[in-house]
Amino acid sequence: MRIVLDRPRCEGHGLCEEAAPQLMHLDDEGELVLHREEIDASDAAAASAAARVCPVAALRIA
Repeated sequence: MRIVLDRPRCEGHGLCEEAAPQLMHLDDEGELVLHREEIDASDAAAASAAARVCPVAALRIA
């Protein structure tokens, strides 16, 4: 599985970072940075939660 970020859509709300800080963070400019795109089963729940809470649907799990 992998996390797919639609960068132009991301508005930097940070809800995804709160849901999955081990997978992503907002940098000093408010841009989302993925620690890694490929995720394993142990991170699947956190990645799904991050995608679910994004108010602009900038994240999806593929």
